[in-house]
Amino acid sequence: MDNAASKKPCCERVGEFFKSAKFLIYLGHALSTWGDRMWNFAVAVFLVELYGNSLLLTAVYGLVVAGSVLLLGAIIGDWVDKNPRLKVAQMSLVVQNSAVILCGVLLMAVFQFKVQLTTLYNGWLLTTCYIMVITIANIANLASTAMSITIQRDWVVVVAGDDRSKLADMNATVRIIDQLTNILAPMLVGQIMSFGSHFIGCGFISSWNLFSMCLEYFLLWKVYQKTPALAFKAGQKDADDQELKHLNVQKEIGNIESPVEGSQLMNETAEVKKNTSCCYQMTEPIRTFKDGWVAYYNQSIFFAGMSLSFLYMTVLGFDCITTGYAYTQGLNGSVLSLLMGASAISGICGTVAFTWIRKKCGLIRTGFIAGVAQLSCLILCVASVFAPGSPFDLSVSPFDEVLKHLFGDSGSLRESPTFVPTIEPQIQINATVFEEAPQVESYMSVSLLFAGVIAARIGLWSFDLTVTQLIQENVIESERGIINGVQNSMNYLLDLLHFIMVILAPNPEAFGLLVIISVSFVAMGHMMYFRFAYKSLRNRLFLFCSPEQKPDPNIPSLPNSV
Repeated sequence: MDNAASKKPCCERVGEFFKSAKFLIYLGHALSTWGDRMWNFAVAVFLVELYGNSLLLTAVYGLVVAGSVLLLGAIIGDWVDKNPRLKVAQMSLVVQNSAVILCGVLLMAVFQFKVQLTTLYNGWLLTTCYIMVITIANIANLASTAMSITIQRDWVVVVAGDDRSKLADMNATVRIIDQLTNILAPMLVGQIMSFGSHFIGCGFISSWNLFSMCLEYFLLWKVYQKTPALAFKAGQKDADDQELKHLNVQKEIGNIESPVEGSQLMNETAEVKKNTSCCYQMTEPIRTFKDGWVAYYNQSIFFAGMSLSFLYMTVLGFDCITTGYAYTQGLNGSVLSLLMGASAISGICGTVAFTWIRKKCGLIRTGFIAGVAQLSCLILCVASVFAPGSPFDLSVSPFDEVLKHLFGDSGSLRESPTFVPTIEPQIQINATVFEEAPQVESYMSVSLLFAGVIAARIGLWSFDLTVTQLIQENVIESERGIINGVQNSMNYLLDLLHFIMVILAPNPEAFGLLVIISVSFVAMGHMMYFRFAYKSLRNRLFLFCSPEQKPDPNIPSLPNSV
């Protein structure tokens, strides 16, 4: 079959690829992430502009987003598991894009009539608009989370089938698309807002999401048609059985032939009524939340998932915190743009390296190698703390800056703090306004810092893809949604903690301490993965030496994961 396919003309093979379900998923994902990256970049800028160049609304938005995913991640994943794939994907797509369009229209109205809104009802109408913008944007983010779980954690696995090499290639390609859109999409919308206005930027993003929603809806339907396996879902069968049981009980309760049968049917009816009672339905989200975290803890890949989450507890990334620190160390916007480009190239190299190392060494060993590579590069970041030019000084209290901005020099509480860090999990933006960078004595420290950060992204993205595929391969189909929902919650939790850490120690003198803490958390994360890898590989070696021995049920047993 493969030989026959290889003998086809090149044009025919290219045509088949462009018509395949794999390419349609790539195209749909590119459209979706392009819109997401434009919106994630723009909404932070819009909120800063609306509140008089203050980061307060942006910080509130970040807290709301993080808290929502943290609390609702398992519930979203459970909803993904219990509903048909096409319905979940289409509903998530429509809700996400409709929310962005509505939010864009609302922002256009606020920008156009801000002066009038400020005077109406003592400004309460404008405050209501702020609340509505943040709420609708949060709904869009939750729908985006559901869409990400559905497509990247479920549909990709089904389309790849039993070919784990194909699954690895698809995961890597999806990640490369993420990297490219993460750089290019903000550049485009930034140029539109720079040469036009925020009003035009809102209109462009709303128009894009309307166009993208229609095209993505069609692409989802085509992928569903080309992949018959997507129509069958393990989690849906249990829900259908429960509904059928409820209908049968109601039907048979009138056909009682004996007291014994009548008693059994009455007991079943009581059980059904209990499960459909008001109190039971109201407490179902709480039970789903608990069951999701318990199921996550009982997974064989629990330590692998936790290791990935710990990597979010770091200031060593290209977000507003690191770029803001770089500005205090004398780097201007032009240099930082080049460094962000180098970071993107490094991330793409990491995704390519993942596919090559996996073929040579296996999936689990790839994660081990990626972890060692990332930790080795982060040694440069630790060295930068003590290198010439570093502002690191433990004699300066990390709380002095917070107290100064909150209370001022007189000790009285200020009306509005001038320093509110941006809290935006998984949103890579640069909201810093670069004017003239301050002069420093030496660039040795900041050079080592960014050299380590950029180089470490090769190992970081290889490790991310490794854990992603381990979850895809080892979580049963009926639990993919809820397990990945809890995984997203864990990622947001650790990411939120790192912003809280920055709030407690915002001054540049304490940044070196934050670097050391970040590297420590990354090291702890990789130690968890090393434990997982050691037990997995040891179990396989033991099974190889003793074929009659039963495998450990808590260890993944897929042969291609070695």
